[in-house]
Amino acid sequence: MRLVPVPALPEIRFYTAHPGSGLRRLVDPEDDASGGTPEPQPPYWAYAWAGGAVLARYILDHPMTVAGRRVLDLGAGSGIVGIAAAKAGAREVIAAEIDRNGVAAIGLNAAANGVAITIVDKDITIGLPPAVDLVLAGDVFYGQDVADRAMPFLDRCLAAGIDVLVGDPGRAHLPRSRLHLLAEYTVPDFGDAKDATPRPSGVFRFETEPGS
Repeated sequence: MRLVPVPALPEIRFYTAHPGSGLRRLVDPEDDASGGTPEPQPPYWAYAWAGGAVLARYILDHPMTVAGRRVLDLGAGSGIVGIAAAKAGAREVIAAEIDRNGVAAIGLNAAANGVAITIVDKDITIGLPPAVDLVLAGDVFYGQDVADRAMPFLDRCLAAGIDVLVGDPGRAHLPRSRLHLLAEYTVPDFGDAKDATPRPSGVFRFETEPGS
């Protein structure tokens, strides 16, 4: 892994993949000793996704969004959103991530940026929200199963008086009727071809169901 500036976020460095990283084994693992094939764990944490990058950019540009507040980085991946919040003056940052390699990456990336982050290595969406003031959800609507877990949790956050900000490039399962656009930035996205033109990604305020 190489420690490099995050694309569109020169204030933050993170460990990212390169051709010699050997991360293919996490995507296409060999058969395990029992004769079965383990479930692949794509190394999402090794790349900057547009939703996380745009949310981190917004936080760094608008530090009062997080200053003095307790913040949860939901589905933290590489941890760049939580790192941005810590750099912008958050009182406390919690990063929730269930992938064990992602947990390790968050710790390394936080240390590389000189910030302190508390890591929760379990599915935080199945319970009550933690004692925070703000939830930052970068790219949590990339799949139906993930969106189905995130939505009820985010609704419980709103019911508890917790603000929620979402960063997303417009993925298929984005709940557009629940979102109020705050800002747009053009940032590269994980999976884009090297010569692809970056498209605008949005930062949104997650709001209660209309009419509720």
